Amino acid sequence: MNTAAARSASRGASRLMRDVLSLFKLRIGFMIMITALVGMAVTPGPWPGVGPMIVLALSVIVSSAAAGAFNQYVDVESDRLMARTRGRAFVTGAVRRSPAWLVVMALMLTGACWAAWSVLNPMVALHTFLGAFVYGVVYTLWLKRRSWLNIVVGGLAGSFAVLAGAAAVDPALGPLPLLLSLVLFLWTPPHFWSLAIARQADYAAAGVPMLPVVVGPQRAAQAVLVSTVALVVASLLPGFFGAGPVYLAGAAAGGVYFIVKSWGLWLEPCRKTAMGAFSASLVQLSLVLVAATIDGLMR
Repeated sequence: MNTAAARSASRGASRLMRDVLSLFKLRIGFMIMITALVGMAVTPGPWPGVGPMIVLALSVIVSSAAAGAFNQYVDVESDRLMARTRGRAFVTGAVRRSPAWLVVMALMLTGACWAAWSVLNPMVALHTFLGAFVYGVVYTLWLKRRSWLNIVVGGLAGSFAVLAGAAAVDPALGPLPLLLSLVLFLWTPPHFWSLAIARQADYAAAGVPMLPVVVGPQRAAQAVLVSTVALVVASLLPGFFGAGPVYLAGAAAGGVYFIVKSWGLWLEPCRKTAMGAFSASLVQLSLVLVAATIDGLMR
């Protein structure tokens, strides 16, 4: 009996831990952390060392986690209405939505920025803060329920991670990290609009004015195609500012693939083609980041 009770308690504790960790959107945070490290890799200059690099990575992922948890704290009512999000821990009550969580989030963000300032420099701390602020306040609180531009402006959150990584090497940002941050900014709209076309009914039910809800899937698919072309053009610009053939090959391959899938979405806007374009956006970004890292390390 005691053994059975202990196993049950262990499973309960493990489940609670998973629920708590799910609040922080760590998969997104990990991706944002990677973009920060890529920003460091593409920036000319001496690396600050292994210790500062670890501090950069932790600062970015912790600040992103704080913003992700804040997003779930604020969005709990709309999350109840969406099939994709109604299983989140605050929605189900698996984790109690207490104001104490706001204190935890504030402490996480403050600690992340303090560490970046102390070990690296104030510019790293500033960009780390701005990434979380844009996602938590500008996107979640201000724009998400007010305008279809929500995800366009919200795309700045990922851009600031690149700049944080670049500032760890050189606070005076050069053209390569600035262009890479532009790529992250332009990547966000076609990435999320593709998903929003597939999940249009969800966003409509929650009252979130994502572009497909506002203008319909056909015009949204056209916007995905146009913004994808703009993204691919921007992703090739680093070739004029010192990026090498490895980067250009990765950016071109990923860009062509994303355009092909976006073209298919435009021709036939449906869930299948939308998810195809969404997946292609992940492939495109991955190729850009991997190629940029290799290119930076080879210089």
